[in-house]
Amino acid sequence: MSSIGLDAADAIADAVIARARALGKAVSVAVVDAGGFPVSIRRSDGARPLTPDIARAKAYTAAVMQRPGKMLKKWQESQPVFFSQLSQLPGAAMPIMAADGSVTVKKDGVIIGGLGVAGGTADEDQQIADEILETLGYELEFPAWGVPGKPTGKE
Repeated sequence: MSSIGLDAADAIADAVIARARALGKAVSVAVVDAGGFPVSIRRSDGARPLTPDIARAKAYTAAVMQRPGKMLKKWQESQPVFFSQLSQLPGAAMPIMAADGSVTVKKDGVIIGGLGVAGGTADEDQQIADEILETLGYELEFPAWGVPGKPTGKE
């Protein structure tokens, strides 16, 4: 399994903090590897105390579920009991949090980690995560679950 390295994770984290600062937001950012293990976690000055944990749970979810939180939200809404039980599994290191600002890190068609941004509004967290990954050359397209063919980006 390929996973994101420290230098790449730090580059993402640095870019997220800088972009959030430019928007006047104090955020925390977490980058995890493909197995959901932390690689880089940062809390900017002024970010609320729980935001690092929220960012880590978002990043973990995107990595281990292998889909961005935005794609998982409808599934979570339709099967809340299933999602609540996922967090109780013996191997679950973090809660499963299908939320905006939870983005799978994918390069050359391979999932290499997850990114979590927390501290702004849901839309701001998502915008920052998407902008930074796109700017740094990561892929943001994912096919719908169980649907063969090319990704459409309309999930």
